[in-house]
Amino acid sequence: MEIKKAEFTLSAPTVTMCPKDDKPEYAFIGRSNVGKSSLINMLTNNRKLAKTSATPGKTLLINHFIINNEWYLVDLPGYGYARRSKKEVQKLEQMISGYILQREQLMNVFLLVDVRLEPQKIDLDFIEWLGTSNIPFAIVFTKADKLSVSKVSQNVEAYKKVLLETWEELPPIFITSSEKKAGRSEVLDYIEQINRNLKG
Repeated sequence: MEIKKAEFTLSAPTVTMCPKDDKPEYAFIGRSNVGKSSLINMLTNNRKLAKTSATPGKTLLINHFIINNEWYLVDLPGYGYARRSKKEVQKLEQMISGYILQREQLMNVFLLVDVRLEPQKIDLDFIEWLGTSNIPFAIVFTKADKLSVSKVSQNVEAYKKVLLETWEELPPIFITSSEKKAGRSEVLDYIEQINRNLKG
């Protein structure tokens, strides 16, 4: 897929305020500081589209970007950011779950995971929740350029092993690096494939 146009559309505090549009949506989510903004900018070939920040946890709204006037890329708030009040955390959780569970246009959730870390409970719990909620999702490993190729593959295999303890079948898995633009065509081709199937 070639991205010719990527534009910010709107930021919504709740699912009811998302665009009144029936175009397919693909949501990106992950723990704070997983490299989500960098990945979105790499996928869209636009370094300024999603605001990257040195302070984790900057995305506090549901951000919609229209791609090629055909589909939406949705940037969801990160989870697991420690420096938030309980009230703030609850509000964010409600916003995220409200969008994921209620948004009919949502076709797939891309869950971002830092490939350098061993499986984190917070990510595994989120994966479990997506599964029990019957939400189609894929796992996107980020920051692959920070490790050797063999170490990346070792860490991904370790992750799969943990997942296979509770999953019969694994979701699609992508290995990416925003620095090296690795995994870009694989992720975009996957979105294009879903869009094609929708058109029947």
